[in-house]
Amino acid sequence: MLAVMRTVNPEQHARKRAKILQAAAEEFAVNGVDGTSTAGICRRAGIGSGTLFHYFPTKRDIVHALFRDDLARNAEVHPRVLRADAEQGFDLLVGHLLAELANPLTPGLAATAVLQANRDPEFAEILTTDTERTHEVLTGLLRRMADDGGYRLALPADRLARWIQKLVDAAYLMAGDPGFDAEVESAELRRVIARLVGGPSA
Repeated sequence: MLAVMRTVNPEQHARKRAKILQAAAEEFAVNGVDGTSTAGICRRAGIGSGTLFHYFPTKRDIVHALFRDDLARNAEVHPRVLRADAEQGFDLLVGHLLAELANPLTPGLAATAVLQANRDPEFAEILTTDTERTHEVLTGLLRRMADDGGYRLALPADRLARWIQKLVDAAYLMAGDPGFDAEVESAELRRVIARLVGGPSA
């Protein structure tokens, strides 16, 4: 008798995977990587351990998948901002970079990323690759703004792009501070960036 093979429903598979990663994000944000157990992720996701390990064999795999998915969304934004007018593209990219400041999970996940990067070279390389690609896109937009739009950049485009990235990173590290207001901080950071970028010459 021929064995009957179960077919996998791609949409169902993607939904369950997303549910697991959302549960993991919530656990990591509250308890950190070391304080999070796979049992805790299973309870939050409403699944058994066998299901979890079918999708992600180890907790490290979950961490990698969670951040890879987020960085994949960054990669999707890059072509769109490069196709736009330089000023519009720059504004869209900065908005994208700041979009998660208001997410209540952000402080815990930022701490998770820092800890994992310090002890996991492969994970650190994932973050570095994304950082460098974002830097490349920012630099290109800033050069176009200076060359075509007459913007008076405070620093050479590549250095200014790096400073903007550092400022955004600092905002995320501040997200867990008492009284942090994402809307206020985003507006202030945008004003600082606007000063650094300058404006079109008359």
